Amino acid sequence: MEQGFQPQAAAIRKPDYLEAWNLVSGQLHGEMSRAQFETWVQPLKPLGYADRVFRLGAVNSFTQEWVESRLKNRVTALLSGMLNETVTLRVVVVNGTNDAKAKKVSAHAAVDLAADQIPASPAGLEGGVDPLDDEPASTGSGKASPRKLMLHRAYGSERARVIQPERGMFMTLYFFQQWLPLIGHSAFTVILAARSMCYWNPKTGELRNSIETEMSELAQRAAVSVRTVKDVLNNDLVRRHFLRYTVRRIMTVNGVRTAGILLQVRMDDPLTPADQTETGHDEDGVWYSA
Repeated sequence: MEQGFQPQAAAIRKPDYLEAWNLVSGQLHGEMSRAQFETWVQPLKPLGYADRVFRLGAVNSFTQEWVESRLKNRVTALLSGMLNETVTLRVVVVNGTNDAKAKKVSAHAAVDLAADQIPASPAGLEGGVDPLDDEPASTGSGKASPRKLMLHRAYGSERARVIQPERGMFMTLYFFQQWLPLIGHSAFTVILAARSMCYWNPKTGELRNSIETEMSELAQRAAVSVRTVKDVLNNDLVRRHFLRYTVRRIMTVNGVRTAGILLQVRMDDPLTPADQTETGHDEDGVWYSA
């Protein structure tokens, strides 16, 4: 008796690493904005796939870090689905590009990405100097550089006029991570508010950190009460390491009265007491004048 014909399922061929990356790249293209895709994904090069490790080449360490922190999980999941097995993604720098130059280029790209979210500036608006750019604003053909146009959009819009993105405050991660738990949120904001009223240029050494002000003004800047400002200014850690004040008094026809405070503000971040003990570096009493 003849046996019936038993059709066999055709073997499904897994894509090679180049095909797999093309499929993943196409999927990411649909999930990301054009600017993001062209900046971060398009320059990546598939290098190979062996022992369930998929290797991608990045043009510099800045791109490598960005992809690993923001895209790695998504790319790994897509590759695992394409190749039908658990995949480990490894991103490596492949072309030896100078990192300092590469970070400068990537910083331009980051500005472009931010500008993508801002409405175009009015026609004919001038200004918008790129602090990172050492190239002329126009190309040899007389056309404006696309990057310059992006910066015009970022710094020339009505939104940017209100936000003033060129004005910012520098804060170290050390201050945020090590000092905030010690001094609390109120002292943290009061110190930042006081620093915003001063000036310090570490490069030239110019320092203007003594100001005449009112506790009410400091409270308004820090969005806290005057009572909170008084408590902060009398906090032992704050007095020793960040803010010192004396009450200003003036003579009037009715006698002596208070006229605000003279505030001294430390503009750099000191070591915490624990780190001073560990390093043997004593910073108490160094930063302020008597």
